[in-house]
Amino acid sequence: MATRIADLPADARPREKLLARGPHALADAELVAIVLRTGVRGQSALDLAAALLDQFGGLHGLLNASSEQLRKIKGLGAAKYAEIAAVLELARRTLNEQMMQQPLLDSPAAVRDYLRLWLGPQPVEIFAVLFLDSQHQLIASEELSRGTLASTSVYPREVVKAALRLNAGALILAHNHPSGLAEPSAADRALTQTLKSALALVDVRVLDHLVVTRHSVVSFAERGLL
Repeated sequence: MATRIADLPADARPREKLLARGPHALADAELVAIVLRTGVRGQSALDLAAALLDQFGGLHGLLNASSEQLRKIKGLGAAKYAEIAAVLELARRTLNEQMMQQPLLDSPAAVRDYLRLWLGPQPVEIFAVLFLDSQHQLIASEELSRGTLASTSVYPREVVKAALRLNAGALILAHNHPSGLAEPSAADRALTQTLKSALALVDVRVLDHLVVTRHSVVSFAERGLL
C-alpha cells in the first residue's frame, strides 16, 4: 500500500519542504508531485511522480512527452495532464521572454531549449520561424506550415511576406523531425538555400536553420551549410 504524503513527517512533505527550504532543495519527483497535487488509486502523488519520471527517463523526457504519450498513462486523467501541460507551457513562455530581452545570438542555449519544448514533442512536421530585428532581438516566433509525419510544404513567398509584415532584419528557420533523427535531409538543404536567396532580395538575413527533435537540435550554421 502506498504511503500517503500526509503520513510523512512534515519536513519530508514536498510542499512543506519547498516552503521551508526553497524549490532548489526538492528532488525532481517532489517537484512533479507538487504539480500533480494528488495521486491515484494505489499511488500517492509522490509515487506517481516517481513512476512518470522513470517511464520517461527523467524530467527532460517527461516535459518533452507528447500529449498522446501522457494520455496513455494509467491514472493520468485530463486534470493531471492539463497541470503538466501548463508547466510545459510556462517553461516555454519563460524561455521566450528570456530570448526577447537580449540579442538572440547571445543566448543560443535558450533558443535550443525553446524550440525543443515547442517543436520537439509535435507528432507532425512543423516549419517555424523566429523573426529578429536588426539588433538580432526576437520580434516574434510563428508557425508557418504544418504537415505530416514526414514532411511539410513551405512556400518562400509566405516566409518573405511574414518577414516584411514584421519588419524583420534577420531570422532563424526551424523545423522538427518527428522521427527523432535530427540529421538534415537533402530537401532541408535545398529549402534553406531557396529561402536564403528569396529573403536576400528583401535584405533579410537567414542566420541559421535548426532541425529539432525531442532530445537534440542540429544547426545548419554550425555545420557550415548556410
